[in-house]
Amino acid sequence: MDLKEKLLSSYLAFEEKFDDHSSLHDIRNHAIKNFETKGFPSKKEEAWKYTSLNAVLKNDYSVFPKSEPAIEFKDVKKYFLHDIDTYKLVFIDGKFSSFLSQTTHDGIDVCLLSSVLNKPKYKLILDTYFNQVASKEESLTTLNTAFAQEGAFINIPKGKIADKPVEIVHFSTGSEAAIMLQPRNLVIVGENAHVQIIERHQSLNENPVLTNSVTEVFAQKRAICDYYKLQNDVETANLIDNTYIAQKQESRVSVHTFSFGGNITRNNLNFYHQGERIDSTLKGITIIGNRQHVDHYTLVQHAQPNCESHQNYKGIFGDSATGVFNGKIYVEKEAQKTDAFQQNNNILLSDKATINAKPQLEIFADDVKCSHGCTIGQLDESAMFYMQQRGIPKKEARALLMYAFSNEVIESIKLPDLKHRITKIIANKLGVNLGFDL
Repeated sequence: MDLKEKLLSSYLAFEEKFDDHSSLHDIRNHAIKNFETKGFPSKKEEAWKYTSLNAVLKNDYSVFPKSEPAIEFKDVKKYFLHDIDTYKLVFIDGKFSSFLSQTTHDGIDVCLLSSVLNKPKYKLILDTYFNQVASKEESLTTLNTAFAQEGAFINIPKGKIADKPVEIVHFSTGSEAAIMLQPRNLVIVGENAHVQIIERHQSLNENPVLTNSVTEVFAQKRAICDYYKLQNDVETANLIDNTYIAQKQESRVSVHTFSFGGNITRNNLNFYHQGERIDSTLKGITIIGNRQHVDHYTLVQHAQPNCESHQNYKGIFGDSATGVFNGKIYVEKEAQKTDAFQQNNNILLSDKATINAKPQLEIFADDVKCSHGCTIGQLDESAMFYMQQRGIPKKEARALLMYAFSNEVIESIKLPDLKHRITKIIANKLGVNLGFDL
């Protein structure tokens, strides 16, 4: 049977594990019916015009792993920000690893989504937040909703500041010939609260992986949330990352996406404004080669007056790599005094590399300041010549120019240790030692 049929049949066994009176029952059933009707997205859909999942879906994925392999910390230490202290939520083949994790309920909640889904004391949180901003129609999001069982739950109450960042790390061990994972994260940042989050999906061998992840973020009045997505997986891993963010009055949310690895990566990033004087920041760096494919699909829905959004995505594409940027700013009639900016700049290092860019503005208000732009080009040969004339080898000169091209996004990283890690990864991708630390 194909993957869709396997998922539909697996759902019947999955849902039997839960009580019929569970508040999730109707949510799950509605979600799986939507997926059954729509199936996996195809290039016939405008939002997926440049990204095909056909080759990915041919693998015979295991939906529920049969074993629970153990991982030693020394084997995965390099994937953590070990230079700073962090809370850690670690999942191995979709299952929580208490050995590798550090959770807390001391003033803030950094724990498991299964706690919210299965314990009566969390029913109010479940009813208030779970599946409230995630799409009820997008097929892959609803597929995740149907199978939602485990992932990160982060709740920062009113007036609290998380005393250290939170790392969410999903490991795939390769114990199955091919595996499909569907983590679900729920993040609630209360009024005047603040949290920093780093998320990573990492395969530990070359067996094919398909991850269909959904994250819901709720930022209350004057909340601050800085979210960093580090995507540097092996080239047999495929990631579909769906993130939905609801912001209340005067909140500030930023999402930085660093896409360096993987086979096919699709980032669906959706911001919804539910108050005035909101600030939303969407930034990303993509550096890929070979036949890698990265697709950024963004939406910022300005629904209230006096709000701002800033998008800045940089892409460097070599070999036969393909990049996609499909960004939409939607300004409703009531959203006067909106200030929205969108920029996408790309460098092609090869004649076979491809970038498909589609920046979009839909504006129904008349007193706004909105702009978008897109550039596609190659490295500046005159700058290369200038640097080589001053004794800088060609390889290092190319790397410095590409680093400078990315630096505007790098400089906005608020965690110094993460900034240092990203700089090292970029240097490695460019094949040089940049000769300086940040």
